[in-house]
Amino acid sequence: MDATTVEELKQFIEQCKSSPSILADPSLFFFRDYLESLGAKLPASARKKSYVVEESDEEMEEKEESQVEPQVEEEEEEEEIIESDLELEGDTVDPDNDPPQKMGDPSVEVTDECRDASQEAKAKAMEALSQGKLEEAIEHLTEAISLNPTSAIMYATRATVYIKMKKPNAAIRDANAALEINPDSAKGYKSRGMAQAMLGQWEDAAKDLHLASKLDYDEEISAVLKKVEPNAHRIEEHRRKYERLHKERGDRKAERERQRRRAKAQADYEKAKKQEQSSSSRKPGGMPGGFPGGMPGGFPGAMPGGMPGGFPGAMPGGMPGGFPGAMPGGMPGGMPGGFPGAMPGGMPGNVDFSKILNDPELMAAFSDPEIMAALQDVMKNPANLAKHQANPKVAPTIAKMMGKFAGPQ
Repeated sequence: MDATTVEELKQFIEQCKSSPSILADPSLFFFRDYLESLGAKLPASARKKSYVVEESDEEMEEKEESQVEPQVEEEEEEEEIIESDLELEGDTVDPDNDPPQKMGDPSVEVTDECRDASQEAKAKAMEALSQGKLEEAIEHLTEAISLNPTSAIMYATRATVYIKMKKPNAAIRDANAALEINPDSAKGYKSRGMAQAMLGQWEDAAKDLHLASKLDYDEEISAVLKKVEPNAHRIEEHRRKYERLHKERGDRKAERERQRRRAKAQADYEKAKKQEQSSSSRKPGGMPGGFPGGMPGGFPGAMPGGMPGGFPGAMPGGMPGGFPGAMPGGMPGGMPGGFPGAMPGGMPGNVDFSKILNDPELMAAFSDPEIMAALQDVMKNPANLAKHQANPKVAPTIAKMMGKFAGPQ
């Protein structure tokens, strides 16, 4: 290999070191593959080819505008509201998951004999309870309930035994049955409230115990309430606190969204306004919208070099017979003789175009797209004048122009 080739190779290697993206060129894939076959680790830029596409100033401007988000004053990202653990007092028990206890059949007809037998079974249950025989007491009370399933007191009594056995779910089932039979059962509310307290259902427990206390106050209810109420109050305050925090955060989020929508609407309006102004500035001619076709020779005595854009088609051939039918309030019978000869070198005759250019009403009318479209329509085909005579915006402008064309009277 000659020295020149070696030198060129050295220069190429230096370029690859300083700009690895050179290797992304498809024509150098063979060299890149060779390097990788030797175990070389190439940077990501050596694999990706970047292409530069030239954009016009207009496209770049529109792209930048589309990427600009409405500026809305944002608050810092709020931390997630995490509900702290409550410090509650009082012991609780694990829920009992035994199969539901046997309940009475409410459709059974209860006779006096059944009631008497039910009371005897209850008495045996109380005796077993006094001896600490809780399972035996449950058996006797279950028998009493079967004999008289319409007795709320039997269910409520069995519920108290389940509480002693630390079976709160079973106690709640019996308390519910008692309250279904007698909604004013103080013992039913008491036993259910105590069972709920055992499960840590402090608010429900406080509610039931207060009802029981109103119906039939006793010291045991008061003692349990002293343990239950503080926890119920802490839970209520805790819930109110986080409901307030959630509401405040929701209000702030809603306000930011309203500001974002207003900013976006304002940005859209500004963009549309800017595009409209840009579009108007691109149209040829000093007069908005222009008169394409031009008048050879321009407007004599007016703007030097004529009005860029001119009147469409330079009105070849003139308007024989004038504007047919004229315009209400305009020139009766049209403009005799029309505009002869496509007006080479300016419009012959006694028309002073400086009056048109110096008339603020006409100049303002020329900036109205609807009026300009109508004028161009008439210039292309004078017969189209009739269809614009009923337009209250267009007709006065055409009439005024005709008056200017008529020259001094």
